Amino acid sequence: MTEAFNDETIGILQRSVLFQGVSPHEMHEVLSCLGARCVAFEKDERIFRVGDGVDTLGVVLSGSVLVGSEDYWGNGNIIARIGPGGLFAEAFACLPDEASTVNVVAASACRIAFLDVRRITDTCVSSCAYHQRIIRNLLMVLARKNLTLTRKVEHVTKRTTREKVLAYLSSCSQQAGSSRFDIPFNRQQLADYLAVERSALSSCLGKMQREGLISFKKNRFELK
Repeated sequence: MTEAFNDETIGILQRSVLFQGVSPHEMHEVLSCLGARCVAFEKDERIFRVGDGVDTLGVVLSGSVLVGSEDYWGNGNIIARIGPGGLFAEAFACLPDEASTVNVVAASACRIAFLDVRRITDTCVSSCAYHQRIIRNLLMVLARKNLTLTRKVEHVTKRTTREKVLAYLSSCSQQAGSSRFDIPFNRQQLADYLAVERSALSSCLGKMQREGLISFKKNRFELK
C-alpha cells in the first residue's frame, strides 16, 4: 500500500547513510527528484523475488526486511537483516541487465521508501547540489555491503558449526566494541545465515554456554 511521506519518515531517510550531508530543507526536493515513493508491507510479504528485474533501491523506514535465497527444495539462506535507515537492492538496481538473485521479505510489518537509481546516477538537468553527495554516499553503501558479504564468507566457510558460531559471535563483538551485544536473528534465522541445521546450532550454543565460553538469553549474547 502506497503512503505519503511525513516528517517522521523523512527524518529516518535523512539519518540514512545515503542522505548524509543533505540538509533538512533539501529533503522534499530530493525525494521529488529521485521519484521516491513510500510503500507499506505486511509481515512475510515478498518485496522482491529471485528473477525480478530491479530498477529501484529500497530504504527501510520502519520494521525490518530479510535478504536471502532458497534452493529448489526450499532450503533458505539468509544474507542479512536490514532495519530502519538500511538499504537493499542497490546493487541490482545499479545493474539494470541483472535480475535479482535474492528474495527480500518483510520480517515484520514495515514501510519502505523506493528510489529510482537512474535518477541518482544520472545528474538531473537542474544539476542539484546534493546529487554528487548522494552518489558518493551510494558508493560508500556498496563498499560497506561488500565488507559485510566478505565477513559472511569468512563465517560460513569454517568447517564446523562450532567454528562458524565462534567466528560469527567474535565478529559481532568486534563490531559492537563490547563483549555484550545483540544479534539481529532468531535461532532459525541464525541457522540459515550460518548454513547449519537449527538443532546443531542449538546444541552447539548450549555446549558453549556450559563450557563457560558464552552466555545468552534470546538474542542477547556475552562472550566470556
